[in-house]
Amino acid sequence: MTSEQLSTRAIVVRGLHNEGGWAMEDVKVRTIQDNELLVRMVASGICHTDIVFGDNAQDIGGWPRVMGHEGSGYVEKVGSKVTVAQVGDPVLLSYAACLKCQICESGHPSHCTSAGLINFVGNKAFHESSSSDANIQGSFFGQSSFANLSVVNETSVVNAKHLIKSEEELKMFSPLGCGIQTGSGTIYNVAGAKPEDTVAIMGLGGVGLSGIMATKICGCKTIIGIDRVQSRLDLAKELGATHVINTSDVPDLVKAVQDLTEGYGTSITMDTTGLLALIKAGLEFTRIKGQYIQVGTTPPDAKLEIEVFKFMVAGKRFIGAVEGDVIPSEYLPKMIQWYRDGKFPVNRLIEYFKAEDFMKGIKAMESGGTIKPIILW
Repeated sequence: MTSEQLSTRAIVVRGLHNEGGWAMEDVKVRTIQDNELLVRMVASGICHTDIVFGDNAQDIGGWPRVMGHEGSGYVEKVGSKVTVAQVGDPVLLSYAACLKCQICESGHPSHCTSAGLINFVGNKAFHESSSSDANIQGSFFGQSSFANLSVVNETSVVNAKHLIKSEEELKMFSPLGCGIQTGSGTIYNVAGAKPEDTVAIMGLGGVGLSGIMATKICGCKTIIGIDRVQSRLDLAKELGATHVINTSDVPDLVKAVQDLTEGYGTSITMDTTGLLALIKAGLEFTRIKGQYIQVGTTPPDAKLEIEVFKFMVAGKRFIGAVEGDVIPSEYLPKMIQWYRDGKFPVNRLIEYFKAEDFMKGIKAMESGGTIKPIILW
């Protein structure tokens, strides 16, 4: 390894995205450490989580910083202790974990006891081009993929050398390591959905629609997609939903779901929106002995009141899930095989944008016109 600082382009966050606080800049990348890799990104998925934490960076150490946590690319350099990949290998990126705590060792690294520090706070991985000071925060989810070159934690890396057939696939699969594994993994892995289950998924963005596809793979008899954007509801039907509900047209969501489930409600409910009104409704229409799974990010101060006795008697379970509670190196190959088998058409969710047009991608996602924008480097 050399101590030479390499120049690259990156989307640097210095304020709110809708106030011009995000901009493409020339920066320098610091030298990698023993457990890190230098990755040349080819594609980066844009996720609502990037927006939430980028705009609220005061909660994770402040600005300036580089976001991005759905990346794919090729390894340019490897640290002396790295074994997961070699120079030239194509890689898919996911979250980072310590892999040493009791939670990680028990097979649940997405809930790592150091997850907040490793994934959100990160470290100063970039430099100003005009300065040698490491004053731009990086390593968001161990990767900060909104950069053409980025320092990546080895625990974020899934070697794709034997998984992909072309660079086009490497681009298309770039979002697998977060939003798509979160939605599908929550249904397949956390909920353990079975054919007899009745499932409702609230919010039909990339996470929700991935959940719809996984629910179909699991063979569930009733799959209800809930959103307020009609185009997303239509796509949910095409991807496997047996019923859809437009919240703009339904005055009583609880009754609407119960009417579709013989009055019982759903045995599995997943929320991807983080909206308290929907969370309350979802918990209510989840059937007796059913499980409600919270995936969507709420405001930091959001609180939910539960009638404890009623909740106890109903025997419901309220579960929080992160990243589908999956081990990426095991789960990403599964998703890719589903895609090859024609069961998991992730290509239906994506739209490509040039890296310099990242704001167009963000606006398309926020308007509902695009499910999963991917920027190409």
